[in-house]
Amino acid sequence: MLKIPCVLMRGGTSKGPVILASDLPADIAERDAVLLALMGAGHELEIDGIGGGAPQTSKVAIVSPSESPDADVDYLFVQVMVNERRVDTTPNCGNMLSAVGPFAIEKGLVNAQHPVTTVRIRNLNTGTLVDAEIQTPQGDVSYEGDTHIDGAPGTAAPVGLTFLNSAGCKTGKLLPTGHASDVIEGVAVTCIDMAMPMVLIDAASLGKSGGETPAELDGDRPFMARLETIRRQAGAAMGLGDVSGKVIPKPVLLSKPAAGGTIRARYFMPHNCHKSLAITGSIGIATATLIEGSVANKIVAPQPGARNNALTHIEHPGGKISVSLLKQGDEIEKTRAAVIRTSRKLFEGDVCVPEYVLSEAI
Repeated sequence: MLKIPCVLMRGGTSKGPVILASDLPADIAERDAVLLALMGAGHELEIDGIGGGAPQTSKVAIVSPSESPDADVDYLFVQVMVNERRVDTTPNCGNMLSAVGPFAIEKGLVNAQHPVTTVRIRNLNTGTLVDAEIQTPQGDVSYEGDTHIDGAPGTAAPVGLTFLNSAGCKTGKLLPTGHASDVIEGVAVTCIDMAMPMVLIDAASLGKSGGETPAELDGDRPFMARLETIRRQAGAAMGLGDVSGKVIPKPVLLSKPAAGGTIRARYFMPHNCHKSLAITGSIGIATATLIEGSVANKIVAPQPGARNNALTHIEHPGGKISVSLLKQGDEIEKTRAAVIRTSRKLFEGDVCVPEYVLSEAI
């Protein structure tokens, strides 16, 4: 058996192993084969691995010293499919990102300061730079604290994440189609690339209230099929090509808030509705509320001052998430976004993988 050192961590509302790049095969095919076996991909329960049987718990973070002078560490996010023996490294994951800073400090990649250590992280999937503020009293990472985030039980130490250059992370443009609004399959949509490529849709235009539970949306097969058709056409319009085998762009239903927030969202990953909301998704949604003529902007426009509000509260199935936006003049593309997350170390040790998987790598 191959023994792969790893730290199983909860990052925000996601969970997965965080691994040093040097502890994985350098060959990409062999690396991916190890990760598939490690997580138990190809079975709905991932029963033969440490995956959790859901997209939010079938994630891997690979960390290494940064090769860029602009960052401390590099972070490659790997989405391991649950029912398929396939991985996707096209998107970023902001929730797992909150586990990268503590891991990097504890592994000696970054020297801790008292009482807070800022770790500059370069996401290799998108090229995005993120400053992570980690609580390090007396130079030791602290996971304990009073911060609660919706979608995760209990409280923990806060992890501040500031996304520095998220516009056009995959397509090179904030609005890849060149428009704040397009029409696909007779439905008005906004195609946006801010931290995560997404296609934003008013829930009402698809016959939904926007308050449905993830299970209700996932169980409506005709709706899911129509959503996928829109997503694939949006992907092509955004210059992403055939996205049938990709997890981007993410489709998102938006609606008026019901619990005092700015806007309500149902975020898809893309074939299941997220039980809360991806961090990268929240940044794109919040930014879209500031873009005149976008689907999001039209929903929040009736609220006084909403379009210029720097703090956006997004309601999701698990509660709310707040995104602070710092605009650089009138250039939306240079907007910086900050969110608060938490993380927790769950297990540290070796995960065992059958050695024969290396010979099966394609």
